[in-house]
Amino acid sequence: MKLRDLTEFDRDDILGALGLQSRTSTTSWLFGTLGLFGLGMVVGAGVALMLAPKTGTELRRDLEGRLKTVRERIGNGQTIESNV
Repeated sequence: MKLRDLTEFDRDDILGALGLQSRTSTTSWLFGTLGLFGLGMVVGAGVALMLAPKTGTELRRDLEGRLKTVRERIGNGQTIESNV
């Protein structure tokens, strides 16, 4: 081992040789966690769109019809029952 080899070591190499590791800051941990969370949201939304049983137009039409029914029942004083 030559002196030139020692100058090429960085802090993580030295700590690794001693069986230690450097601490990550809270900010870097938070950004990593939020990045993974955001990536998961994007992937989940993409999968949901691919596996949706109806197109967006059909879904909006169904929701609009249900809202009209709810408005009519409220206007007539009827109780609203869920069909879930």
